[in-house]
Amino acid sequence: MGYLWKILPCVLEHDQKIAPYTMTMAPRKRNRHALGFLCCFGGSDLPEINLKDNNPLQFLEFSVPIPPAEELNARFAELVDELDLTDKNREAMFALPPEKKWQIYCSKKKEQEDPNKLATSWPDYYIDRINSMAAMQTLYAFDEEETEVKNKIVEDLKTALRTQPMRFVTRFIELDGLSCLLNFLKSMDYETSESRIHTSVIGCIKALMNNSQGRAHVLAHPESINIISQSLRTENIKTKIAVLEILGAVCLVPDGHKKVLQAMLHYQVYAAERTRFQSLLNELDRSMGRYRDEVNLKTAIMSFINAVLNAGAGEDNLEFRLHLRYEFLMLGIQPVIDKLRGHENATLDRHLDFFEMVRNEDDLELAKRFDLIHIDTKSASQMFELIKKRLKHTDAYPYLLSILQHCLQMPYKRNGGNFQQWQLLDRILQQIVLQDERGDDPDIAPLENFNVKNIIKMLVNENEVKQWRDQAEKFRKDHAELMSRLEKKERECETKTQEKDEMMKTLNKMKDKLQKESLELRQTRDQMNDLVAQINEFSQGGSISFPPPPPPPPGGPLALSSSHMSENLPPLPPPLPFSSCPPPPAPPPPPGGPPPPPGAPPFFSMGVPPPSTSTFSTAGPTLKKKSIPQPSHPLKSFNWAKLSEERIHGTIWNEIDDLKAFKVLDLEDFEKMFSAYQRHQKEMGSTEDLYLSTRKVKELSVIDGRRAQNCVILLSKLKLSNEEIRQAILKMDEQEDLAKDMLEQLLKFVPEKSDTDLLEEHKHEIERMARADRFLFEMSRIDHYQQRLQALFFKKKFPERLAEAKPKVEAILLASKELIRSKRLRQLLEVVLAFGNYMNKGQRGSAYGFKVSSLNKIADTKSSIDRNITLLHYLIMIFEKNYPDILDIQSELQHLPEAAKVNLVELEKEVNNIKTGLKAVETELDYQKRRMRESGDRFVPVMSDFITVASFSFSELEDLLNEARDKYAKALKHFGETEGKMQPDEFFGIFDTFLQSFAEAKQDLENMRKKKEEEERRARMEAMLKEQREKERRQKKAKAGSISEESGEFDDLVSALRSGEVFDKDLSKLKRNRKRSGNQGLETSRERVVTKLNY
Repeated sequence: MGYLWKILPCVLEHDQKIAPYTMTMAPRKRNRHALGFLCCFGGSDLPEINLKDNNPLQFLEFSVPIPPAEELNARFAELVDELDLTDKNREAMFALPPEKKWQIYCSKKKEQEDPNKLATSWPDYYIDRINSMAAMQTLYAFDEEETEVKNKIVEDLKTALRTQPMRFVTRFIELDGLSCLLNFLKSMDYETSESRIHTSVIGCIKALMNNSQGRAHVLAHPESINIISQSLRTENIKTKIAVLEILGAVCLVPDGHKKVLQAMLHYQVYAAERTRFQSLLNELDRSMGRYRDEVNLKTAIMSFINAVLNAGAGEDNLEFRLHLRYEFLMLGIQPVIDKLRGHENATLDRHLDFFEMVRNEDDLELAKRFDLIHIDTKSASQMFELIKKRLKHTDAYPYLLSILQHCLQMPYKRNGGNFQQWQLLDRILQQIVLQDERGDDPDIAPLENFNVKNIIKMLVNENEVKQWRDQAEKFRKDHAELMSRLEKKERECETKTQEKDEMMKTLNKMKDKLQKESLELRQTRDQMNDLVAQINEFSQGGSISFPPPPPPPPGGPLALSSSHMSENLPPLPPPLPFSSCPPPPAPPPPPGGPPPPPGAPPFFSMGVPPPSTSTFSTAGPTLKKKSIPQPSHPLKSFNWAKLSEERIHGTIWNEIDDLKAFKVLDLEDFEKMFSAYQRHQKEMGSTEDLYLSTRKVKELSVIDGRRAQNCVILLSKLKLSNEEIRQAILKMDEQEDLAKDMLEQLLKFVPEKSDTDLLEEHKHEIERMARADRFLFEMSRIDHYQQRLQALFFKKKFPERLAEAKPKVEAILLASKELIRSKRLRQLLEVVLAFGNYMNKGQRGSAYGFKVSSLNKIADTKSSIDRNITLLHYLIMIFEKNYPDILDIQSELQHLPEAAKVNLVELEKEVNNIKTGLKAVETELDYQKRRMRESGDRFVPVMSDFITVASFSFSELEDLLNEARDKYAKALKHFGETEGKMQPDEFFGIFDTFLQSFAEAKQDLENMRKKKEEEERRARMEAMLKEQREKERRQKKAKAGSISEESGEFDDLVSALRSGEVFDKDLSKLKRNRKRSGNQGLETSRERVVTKLNY
């Protein structure tokens, strides 16, 4: 080991013989993939120094007496510190007897004081000499004597790198000694490359890598491993072995494996190889002169191949091992291995066994993926059948066929030309197999800018979109009906639950109200009894005192009618004797769907016109009855506005006689052009087409074409038949078949009177009617169809409209209360008023108050010292110091943001619209109660329940709105604002904007403080770092070369790799696995043949 070289010079001096020291390696724990070699770097198991007993020590006689023990130990400690030993080896050195310590110390001091060695004690000497050698070898060739001198210099440098203190290696690195050695390797001529100088230079690099600092420097150099690999070109066997040992050991070093693969790719170009590793396989197969040299070289090559295959990515990546091993198999390594068995060398056989055992295990693992025992990778047909079987019934199979089809179209020449296209395809597949999820390649990427992950991600997204689209379409078709029924039931359940909750809530409130009114009724009766008693007393001659009148009975503008109450609530107590009775209801209109009672309010302000009312006027003179020709079949309608007969007299129409025109018109041609029947015929159809077209039923359509088309689109979305729609409207959609948006669309297709008249004329041809015409005709048969539809839509929309309006009303109410009650706001205004009066003079000063809009102008006043600081920032700093409670002002004004969004005019308009809609529903309910109901008509019971709950809910909303108006007016007055000139959104918006600015200013101040603290902290850290760097510099200067690490660890690694020790436990484990698998069956045991599987 390296540290032995540091003590050998002193123990060999004066031809004294000492017992040789031997090194033993402590046992190491290794796992399957770690290969057990990483313990050489930082592991806890260190080499031990053992003293052989068969050679007794012979002590020197000292000319200088041994100093006292304390002084001896102090001097010896200085020497050991320079040797840069590990703790365990330091203990071994200190355990030596005093005589031995003094002998080593004297010998080392004598060596250091030798004037002949002073020049060689520093790396400057060696670097200058090697640079001179590199320059001179380009001018003339060295003779044998000069070569020996030059080799002695390089050998001395190698020894110095191994034996000198750590400061020597550090100085060598600082002077860029590595570049000096690499430049020599690059510039040497053929004679030098075949000489011992070449071997010694490689030895220097190896010695440098025997130190962790030097090794890190070599690995960090961008070209070092590439240049070292170029030395494989030499015919010098020792040099080749040294290079292979370095490259093999670098494979085992973290982050070194990929550098070696890169170096072999570099060597392929440098040596003009056809493929990577070609020269190595040639050397492995070639026979040389001396048996020992040949075996050593072949052992080094096999150890390098095993390291390349099983280190780095090969530790746990089966695909990588198969990929790289196939590269060696393609170069013919299997026959070479069979040939190497003839050398019968134990170390070489160990490497060969490990190669074949790992190969067998990998082949078995690959075969297991296909549920096989063995895969013949030489057979293209077998591999194709396996791939075909694996992909046969998958989505990938069409792409396999596409790949094969395009392979058939690849350029082909009998002489083997155009193989580059196949090479490109091979490299693409290699990169797909090897590239990991991060886009990194364990081997050198054969293709630049080819990120498999990104490309697959793009394809996956494309395929997933297509797959999702197809799957969604399939699910939509398969489950549309089920989902429709489920949604229908969910809507029905949700509506019923909501209605039940609302009714229970209303019932409880009405019970409370009933109890309150019953109490008031009893009090009123007691007062009446007292009044009667007083009247009787007065009639007997006494005096009477009248009590105050009772409060008016409760009830809003929408007091519930007795009929509604009687259907939904328990009976009320008997009415007072002076209760007024409601007026009798108006007589029911005649049957046949007449318009609503006159004076009814417009329905719900939803843009749907109310049913038209008949116009009554005085009758004019009788007009002559017209005899108009009748068409042979129905015609399209002409949508005109017809004048009533009463208005014809005295107009131009009284002078016109259209009967004269009928004599001139071609009515037959007119009928063809404007027939109500829809003809679907081809202009140039065949005889068969014409025959089939005559058999088609002609559709009758009298409705406007665009309107009919839109109606058909709506019906297709509803997915209900006309009868189902009719039943849903009659039953007031208790089963939730009609969604709100569909009802809103249906209101746009209410049959008008003109449509009804036209459809009634053709009711005998109902089977021929177009879909839209038939729908309108059947809906027109429902009494008060439009009013029913509007009432149903209002019922469904009512909870949503109430839920939208109520939070807005509550926001105004709560925000008004918060502003009036806020103590923090009062303090804030007090401070602002004080600052304002302090800042303003003259007419603007001495103020008793200010408009709230002035709050948002505080941030406009900026500091004269720092333009980033405003009056608002300053106020917050004052609050932090003197009024910290004000900083939490937002907690007292939580409803301001919502109130600032409310437009009171729009809110009142919406509430009035709801009120109007409720009245219209009540009017329709009264009408439906008076008429005879057909079977299945559920309008009265459903809407009665709805009116009961909705009226009470709306009365609550109305009361809340009145309270909000009052509170808002008080808030305006509270802050000195004129009532009626400022809407809530403007008033509350002022405070909301101010609070936002307040919060932003607080954050600004916080950021300023953090920035200042960060700058102060950074300044302190810089001062501390500066002081620490200065301290470290002083320590480094006082104790150079204090880095402690184990010397010789790279040599250990090379030695273990050469002997195959790093593979021992893995080889034993593979053999145990093979033995276990052999016991499982005869066929598996036959697979233990490791020599000739595929090649």
